[in-house]
Parts: sequence; C-alpha cells; structure tokens
Amino acid sequence: MSKVQKRKDYMNQFSSLDIAEQIEAAVSSITVTKGESKEQLNPKLIDRSLVWARAGYEEEIDVLLLRDETIRNCFDGMTENDISHAMILAAVAFIERDPAYGYVAARLLFKMLFREITKQSVLTCDVDHTYARAFVQSIKHGVDQGLYDKRLLEFDLERLALSLVPERDHLFDYMGLRTLYERYFSKDELTQERIELPQAFWMRIAMGLCLFEENKNERALEFYNLISLMHYVPSTPTLLHSGLTRPQLSSCFLATVVDDLHHIFKCVGDMAQMAKWSGGVAYDWTNIRATGSWIKSIKTESQGVIPYLKVANDTIASINRSGRRRGAGVVYLESWHLEVEDFLDLRRNTGDERRRTHDMNTANWVPDLFMKRMLQDEDWTLFSPEEVPDLHSLYGAAFEKRYHEYEQMAQEGKLRLHKKIKAKELWRKMLTRLFETGHPWITFKDPCNVRSPQDHAGVVHSSNLCTEITLNTSQDETAVCNLGSINLAKHVQDGVVNYSLLAKTVQTAMRMLDNVIDINFYPTKEGETANMRHRPVGLGLMGFQDALYQLDVSFTQPEAKEVADTVMEHISYNALLSSSELAKERGTYSSYKGSKWDRGILPQDTLDLLEQERGMKIETERKETLDWAIVRDQIKQYGMRNSNTMAIAPTATISTIAGCFPCIEPIYKNIYVKANMTGEFTVVNKYLVEDLKQLGLWDQDMLDQIKFFDGNVSKVERIPVHLKDKYKEVFEIDPTWLVQITAARGKWIDQSQSHNVFLQGASGKLLSDVYVAGWKAGLKTFYYLRSMGASQIEKSTLDAKKFGFTQKRTTMDTSQQETNGNGSSMACAIDEDCEACQ
Repeated sequence: MSKVQKRKDYMNQFSSLDIAEQIEAAVSSITVTKGESKEQLNPKLIDRSLVWARAGYEEEIDVLLLRDETIRNCFDGMTENDISHAMILAAVAFIERDPAYGYVAARLLFKMLFREITKQSVLTCDVDHTYARAFVQSIKHGVDQGLYDKRLLEFDLERLALSLVPERDHLFDYMGLRTLYERYFSKDELTQERIELPQAFWMRIAMGLCLFEENKNERALEFYNLISLMHYVPSTPTLLHSGLTRPQLSSCFLATVVDDLHHIFKCVGDMAQMAKWSGGVAYDWTNIRATGSWIKSIKTESQGVIPYLKVANDTIASINRSGRRRGAGVVYLESWHLEVEDFLDLRRNTGDERRRTHDMNTANWVPDLFMKRMLQDEDWTLFSPEEVPDLHSLYGAAFEKRYHEYEQMAQEGKLRLHKKIKAKELWRKMLTRLFETGHPWITFKDPCNVRSPQDHAGVVHSSNLCTEITLNTSQDETAVCNLGSINLAKHVQDGVVNYSLLAKTVQTAMRMLDNVIDINFYPTKEGETANMRHRPVGLGLMGFQDALYQLDVSFTQPEAKEVADTVMEHISYNALLSSSELAKERGTYSSYKGSKWDRGILPQDTLDLLEQERGMKIETERKETLDWAIVRDQIKQYGMRNSNTMAIAPTATISTIAGCFPCIEPIYKNIYVKANMTGEFTVVNKYLVEDLKQLGLWDQDMLDQIKFFDGNVSKVERIPVHLKDKYKEVFEIDPTWLVQITAARGKWIDQSQSHNVFLQGASGKLLSDVYVAGWKAGLKTFYYLRSMGASQIEKSTLDAKKFGFTQKRTTMDTSQQETNGNGSSMACAIDEDCEACQ
C-alpha cells in the first residue's frame, strides 16, 4: 500500500458522516455583511482559503471537513473577519487529530493579520512586494507615533524590506503565532490595530539590537536570519521593547536590602520601577533584623522582616509589567535568620493574613553548613542579622568558621537573640511547606558563590525570580541579566546535532546579548552601574526534549545525559570563545581584573574548588571532549567581554513562540489542553503522532486511548515498548535521574539553571533525597516543586469498555493532576504561560 493511500485511509477514519444536506441548508440561511450591503455566504471562497492554507499538508488536511466545520461556526450577518475567525476555529478544533491542522490554523491567522495591516488579501496580491512595503510603512508609522526609536530610520529600510523572507511565517504553529498576535506585535496607539507582520517584527527586533553597530544593516540581517529561523529567540522583555523609545530589554533584576528604613522603602520603590518595565525582580532580605531586636534610634523593638515582605508583596501585585503581564517577584532569606520559620509560612492559606504574601514567590538561601548539620542530625542556630553582621557575606570555609564563633558567643550570652533547633526539624519544615505551597524554593548559597566568576568583586546574595541567575549584589549595585535561548530543536539535522551550526548560533547570540547592555533602558541607577561594570549575559537553552525525540533518545536512557553534557560543553566552549572575541574587539568588562577568568579558572574547574570548600566530593563526572586549550589561551590573551555568559531560564513563553518544549524539561503530558483568548483546544505530542503514523498506528481509536489514559502511553497496549519508553512523561521519570542530567550540564555553566522537581506521590523521603542529591552533585539552585495527586478527570465522551474496563466511567483512579500536595493546583498549569519566565 502506498504512503498516499495510507494517509487517505487514516484520514477516512476521522471523517464525519455525510451531512451535505444540513450544510447546504445552513449556507442558504447565512448572509455576509460587507459595508452597507449583504450577500449570501459563498462556500467556494472558504474552500479557496482552506486550500491555500493547507499547502504542503495536502495528505494530512481534509478541506471538506474544515469547510463543514467552518460553516457550523458561521452565523447570519457575519463579517469577513468573522469568517476568518470561523475558519481558524475550525482548524483548531482538529489539531488533536493531526498537528498539521495547527499549522493551517496559523496560516489562516496570518491571512487575517495580513488583511488587517495591508488591507489586501494574501490570496490575490503580490505578497513579497506588499510585505516589503508594509514593513517600511510600519517602521515609519511607529517612529511618527513616538513608539519606535527614530534611529531605526537610519537603516536602509528598502534593503532590509527586500531581505524579508515571508515563507518563514510558515514556521509558526498556531499557538506560536497567536502568542505574538495577542501580546507582542506593535499596535497603532489610536486604533489599536497591529502595524507589523511577523517577519517585520523579527526585523524590528534585530534592528533594535544593533543601533550601535558600525555595519548596522549587515548586522541587522545577521540577527534577523538567526531569530526569524528561530534558531535563537531573545527573552520576552527584548521582544517587547527592542527598537522602542524606552528599550528595557533585560529580564532579571536582583538586589540586596540593607537594614535601614530609608533603603528598605527605596528598594520597594525600585522594585515597582523594575517590574513596571517588564523585569522579574528578586530581593534578598536577609540583612533585616528579626522581631524583638533593638532599634537604638527610637529605643524600641523591631517588628522584624515579615511586615516589610507584606509591603513588597502588595507593591509587586499592583504592577502591570509593560501593560502586558502581571508584576512578578521573589524574596530570599538565608536559613540561619531568626525569622526563617515564619518566612516558610508566607505562602500558606491559613494564619494571620497580615503575615502572608500570596502574590510573591519565596526562596530559601541555604548554606552548605546547614546541609551538613542536617545530614548529621545536628543542631542549627538561628540569629538576628544585626548581631552577626558579616555572616550573610561569608561563604564556604570562612562562613563555617565564623558561624561556629557566633554559636560560641551565643552560648556565652554575648548575643541577645538566638534560637537552637534541630537542623533536620527545620529541613523537614522546609520540605513540608514546599510540598504544601510550592514555596519557598531551595537554592544553595555556597555553590553559587564558590563557583562564581566574580568572587573577587562581591558576593552572590540570592538568585533571581526563576533561579537561573547568580550575580553579585550590594547596596550600590542591582544585578541585571540579559537573556535569550538557543532552540536546540533547530540544530538537529538528519538525526544528529549540527555542532557547526550551533557554534554559529552561539557566536551571533552572544553579540546580540552584549549589545543589549549598551542599548538598554535602566529603571534604576544601581542597575545601570552593575550592568555596565560587569556586563553579564545569560545564554540559555530550550527544545532539549525536542532534540532527544529527533535523536530517538529517551530521557531515561544514559544517552540523554550524554547529550546534555556534550551539547552544553559545545555551548559553553563557544560562548566563552565568543565573549573573548568580543573582548578583543570591544575590550574587557571593567571589573575583569582579578576574576576567575583572569586567574585562568573556567566553569568546569570550579567543581574542584567547591569540593575543597565543602570538604566533600562533588558527585558529578568531569570529562572534556573539546580542545579547551584554545579557549584558555584566547581568554588569557584577550580577556572576557562579559562577567557571566550562560544561564538556562524556563522559557515558557518564547518556547511557545518557537514551537518547542520549554528549556531542559521532559514533556509534561503527551496530550494536554492549550488555552488562549479564542478558547481551549487539545494538543497531542507531534513527535508521538509522527512515530505512530510511520507505524500505521495513528487513527481515531489510538487518539481515544491516549485521551482516556491522559497521555500516558505506557497504558496503551497497541503502542510498541520502545515508543512507550521514548514518550514517558516527566512524572514517570526518576527525579534524581533528572538531577544527574542537570548536574552534567551544570558543570559547564557560569550561572545556573531553572530546574523544576517533578514528584509523583507524597514521599517525604524521596523529596528529601532529590534535593540532597542535587546538593551533593553541586547544583546551585532548584525552581518549582511539582507534585502529582489523584484527580477526577471527566471522560464522559469515551467508552471505557473499548479499553479493557468493564464499565463506563467518568473518572479514572489512575489519572492524576498537578498539585501542591494539598489538592490545589500549582501556580503554573500546563495551559498557562508562566509570566515570570522568558
């Protein structure tokens, strides 16, 4: 049987019953409003649009099925725009049957956007010419309205317009283009109509990132070709603001609050400004004295840190970032702070609401000494910061020595406020609150500092909102990080990773990230000071799961760890080489002298340093496959342009735009519901569908079974064993194995990674084991804990008898949903974008 016939047979299984008479009756009763006149709906015009939209997917897409569904969505008196929406809804309705319908839906959305901007039909006009003209007009219009930077007019707009590649619009799936359509494309300030097409959007981003380049037109084309192919995608703030008059392009801001009332409220005000301009904010509050401590100036006792955190919470909740996203922030507290137990309760739904912060994330800043004491079942002493003023800025062996001295002082009665508890008791409470509320996250102080390239220039007092940034902060410096992510899925070709292409992507991406620093609008002076002095960037990664699928590797296989290790080594190698090449061209960053780079210490070397400071072996394998002498020699000769170069952020939004899986995580579900402003629709893992097609197993019955088992293919008998292993969902994978993969990747990274913990069940021992394993492996940070509990998922449209059950049920004992451990759903559901991420 030919491939074409197989496709037809498989499509026939999805075909609905013949309802020609019903459709004909519906068409005769529908009129279309065009200006002042009305005319009868013409199905041939719908067919024409659908045939155009399915180009390249003729075998997968049933035009008649789409036409009939479109007519079902029509109503009397509708406009042409309404018809466009009806066609899009029709295509979206069938995405679960074949991912190709998602690409058809994207093309239909583009067709509607094209008409909105050009007032012409993509079916009848000269698309390339119209597209190019619309780009030039959009740039001029944006400048005239004061939206775009007038320096965009200094580019050769005609040349750039002719270099646009409209065909790249077909790279978008529906959710990717819909995300840009709803939230990213620039709009006319008066009419609120969009003014740029997708390729014009990419070109505007590219132009905005090379305002200070000498050969700005050539660089704009280089940047455009990288991002329009989605080999690399800048972070959301960069996509929102590049080329605008106020280009706040940075993602993350980290600051330390000093124990001074003026500085406390200055930081609250700065927090609002940074959140306003689309930044995720993180504040370290460890310096603030505890409840009961003495305030000399007014001769009274302090109310502690918690009331200030409540103020910070309400401030961040009131901010609308760039008019597009809610403000988002996190607060950090070190684990020896006297109020750490109250801090653990901030996100609970019980207790005094005046001491709760439901809108703000929280994170523990855990020193190595605490972990040692916990593992040895020893005591742990809590202090008030004003009595141990240097403790927060010490780490490693120096911290341990000073901590012991303060404990001795407490025993001798030389400290006013302190409390001794069992370290295991506090650890148990940390994990209990984490399971109950998802907070505070667990992050490790000593690995972040010992492995920091900037240990000569200050202290890392916290991580950021998404726990991938590890930069120094002080009263005078607010750390700023500029992010973007490589789409690894685009670098797998013919079943192997194209490392030559990856190297080119890294080189261009590093230049783009470095440019952000000089172009950027800084909401605070402290942020500008830090960014100009240290020039940190965070080159990240997404689409790792896509790459494993393309390489035919299961996340559970040892090969997955090898891929993670090797890919990150190549990224690190080229990121450091590129930063050094930029230093040769532009000069080193101003605080370079004395850094680890200057001392010849690279990220992979710092695991040995951590072992020395900790006095324990770091359980992470070290091996190099590339000639690192080249990188070392170049850094020795030219230095580094950037104090930090790599950080792997969550990428929830930009991965949706790029049509890949987020950052470094396994697939959440093989079937899930996506939601946007037009409604909800079901999505099936496109790689699974393709593999099943190749085996002739993809049909309605298979779809129903996958739905019935909530995407868990291990329960579907018809699926071969090797595919069941390949398509295991994240909760089927040992979380300690995922820690090992992250650790293998982490040895190459000078900052950190957003590593979520996925835990099935409610085992406190397993939960502890995962975090201890991460600490022993040298991980710097963890992000969310996501747990699974039994749920009641409706299956009323499916016949359970077909799948081996003796009676039809609307619930399944084996199905599960993501929870906090107390039955409530987690903050970041699969059908939502995490607004704190890229």
